[in-house]
Amino acid sequence: MSTSSLLVYAGVKSYSLKGKLFSRKDFQMLAESRDLDEFVTRIKNTTYSDTISKVTKPYTSQKIEIALRERQADLHYRMMQASGGSNVLFAYYLRFILRNLKIILKGKILGRTQEQIESAISLHAEELIKERDVVLKALIAKDLEDAVNSLKPIGIGDEVEKAYSLYSEKKQIQIIDTYFDKFFYENLSHVLKNSADFGLHHLCGMEVDYYDIMCILRGKFWGIDENQIQALLVPQMSSNSKEILTRMISADSVKNALNELAATKYRDIMPQSENPIDAIGEFERLFDRRIFEAYNAEFVRIFSFSTVVSIIKLIDYEIRNLSSISFAVEQNIPTDVVMEKLVTREAE
Repeated sequence: MSTSSLLVYAGVKSYSLKGKLFSRKDFQMLAESRDLDEFVTRIKNTTYSDTISKVTKPYTSQKIEIALRERQADLHYRMMQASGGSNVLFAYYLRFILRNLKIILKGKILGRTQEQIESAISLHAEELIKERDVVLKALIAKDLEDAVNSLKPIGIGDEVEKAYSLYSEKKQIQIIDTYFDKFFYENLSHVLKNSADFGLHHLCGMEVDYYDIMCILRGKFWGIDENQIQALLVPQMSSNSKEILTRMISADSVKNALNELAATKYRDIMPQSENPIDAIGEFERLFDRRIFEAYNAEFVRIFSFSTVVSIIKLIDYEIRNLSSISFAVEQNIPTDVVMEKLVTREAE
């Protein structure tokens, strides 16, 4: 249970962690590594020293990302404890488990062996909250259908069945991600209804907007019908938002769907590309940047719980960046190319 003293402690901890986040200059230094050995040597001189020291040779970007995600789970778990077991933080914590389930189901779609799938996940987050069984049952399932059936008894079962059905029709693997994300955002919205922190309603509401809008754009690109797109959306509280989303769903193209946002608060992140897939990618990056900046901006609110949620989100951006850099170094992708894709703050 949260108390004022616990929230103060969690808030102070959030500011401490924020001060240790990497700047763009830090990421640049890592991205300039000639190989993963050099990347590991350089990151050992940062706050990630203990984490990266656990990675065994030969180094791979996959091993590095798993170690980083385990550290992230540890930090998130400690922040949940520090804030008295916040339901909002727990809703975000479920993403570790949902991420593993996504990897497992997509691995089975792609025909990967159990050993290959196992090497791509870590059950550390599940172990911390003593919830390994759900993921293990899906992992050892003999095929995709068996894995889907193993998830039927739990809360996400209905969404997984719908994902399996729509994937079988459209053969778009991203549909799996979308349905898991739908479950996450619906659960988050439900939890937020009991929160009196209006800062959180604004921040998390932006994330729900992001999910809903991207669902519509991708649905248009995948060629799924209006009813199927509607079924993917997380319900909006605002009647104005519902009306805009309805018009987007009814639009006859990706471009015209995007045009419905021209008179909204998202008008300044409208993509310039005429190509549908490029426009979707550009809009996604711009919206992601908007969310990142919003979470950074919360740190003017002293001892607000929104700063606790914000640091959890900002650490996730940092892990994403570090994972992208390690992959780029492994694949010899030029530094300027990977740096352009990162979501970062400028050096201070």
